[in-house]
Amino acid sequence: MNGVPFITLNRFENGFKENFLNGVEELFNNTQFVGGPQVQMLEETLAEKTGAKFAIGCANGTDAIQLALRAVDVKKDDKVLCPDMTFWATFEAIVNVGANPITVDVNRETLHWDFETFKQAVDEFKPNAAIMVHLYGWASPDTQKIREYAASKNVVLIEDGAQCFDTKVDGKSVLGTAAIATTSFYPAKVLGASGDAGAVFTSNETWASRVRSLGNHGRTSHYSYGLVGFNSRIGAYEALFLNHSLKHIDARLESRRKAVNYYYENLQGLPLKPIKSADNVEENGYCAVAMIEPALRAALQESLKEAGIGTGVIYPGAMSMQEGADGYLAGKIDNGNAHYVSQAVLNLPCFAYMTDQELAYVVEKVKAHFAS
Repeated sequence: MNGVPFITLNRFENGFKENFLNGVEELFNNTQFVGGPQVQMLEETLAEKTGAKFAIGCANGTDAIQLALRAVDVKKDDKVLCPDMTFWATFEAIVNVGANPITVDVNRETLHWDFETFKQAVDEFKPNAAIMVHLYGWASPDTQKIREYAASKNVVLIEDGAQCFDTKVDGKSVLGTAAIATTSFYPAKVLGASGDAGAVFTSNETWASRVRSLGNHGRTSHYSYGLVGFNSRIGAYEALFLNHSLKHIDARLESRRKAVNYYYENLQGLPLKPIKSADNVEENGYCAVAMIEPALRAALQESLKEAGIGTGVIYPGAMSMQEGADGYLAGKIDNGNAHYVSQAVLNLPCFAYMTDQELAYVVEKVKAHFAS
C-alpha cells in the first residue's frame, strides 16, 4: 500500500456523480440558480432529519453563526462566551457582529466545555449570550446542564455544530434540540457540499424568520426591507449536491464510525491514546481523535508521513493566544487546558468508506513507530 491520505473527498457511491450531473443539467435548463425547489427540498429534509422545526440554508458556516447571533439580538458591545478551543470562525463571528468575545477553557478529558467552568464564566462575566461548540463530531456530555443553566440566567445559548451533523446527546439530535444551532457544509464535513454552504436550525419561529430575512438583505418583500441584512443565500447547485448526499448520509456516517471504533479498539496501550465521546454522546465519525504527549507528537507525525499516512491537528492553537485576538478579547478563563490540547491532539485519517486495508495499515504503522 502506498499510503493513506488524511482525508479524501472523492469516494462517492455508484451513480452519485451521474445523478448529480443530471440534476445540474436540469437546473441549467430551468435557470434555477438561486433558491427554487432544490433549496426548499434541502431545508425540509434537514428539518426532518434533525427534528428542528426550521432549517434555513445560507452561504457558509461562518455566516450561519453571524446570522444566529443577530437573530437572537446580540448587539454591539454585548459579551459573548465562546470556547478557547474551536475554529477561528466562532471567535470572528462574535467580533464581526460588534460583540465582545470572552474565551472559556475546555475540559482536558472531554475536550469540550464542562458545566462547572461554564457556570463560573456565566457568574463571573454575566454575558448576554454564549456559543457552545461541538467539536470532532462529538458534544459535551454536559450539554443539557449547560443549556438549562444558560436559560436560567437569561444567557442565549447558540450552538456551533459545524462538525456535528447527526451527533446525538442523550439519544436526541444536538442540532434539533438546541435553542438555535448552526452547521457548515464545507466539503470536508460529514455532510459536505461541493463548495461553501451552511444552515441555521431552530424551533423558534421569530428567530427563524429573522435568520431568513437577514440572510436575504433583510427583505420583508422583494423591494421592502425590515432589517439591515446581507447576502448569504445558499445556491441551488449546493442544495442539489446536498440533497443527493443526504440520500447516502447514513451509510457514510456508519463507515466513519467504523473507522473511529477500529482505531479505538486497536490502538490501546500505546503512548498515542485514542479518545472517544462520552457514553451519553453518539458521535458522527467526523474525526478520529487521539492524544499524545506533546514532546512525542512531531516524531510520530514524521514517521507516519514517511509511510504515506496523512495526519491532522484540530486545532493547533487556543483562541485566546491567536495574534488576531489582540484588541478584541474581553476576558477569559484559562486553566491551560485548551493550550495543552492544541499541543497534544493528533487526528488520524478518517473519511467515508475507508477500507479495512487502509485502517489496518494506519494501525500497523503507528504500532511500528512505537516498537522501533
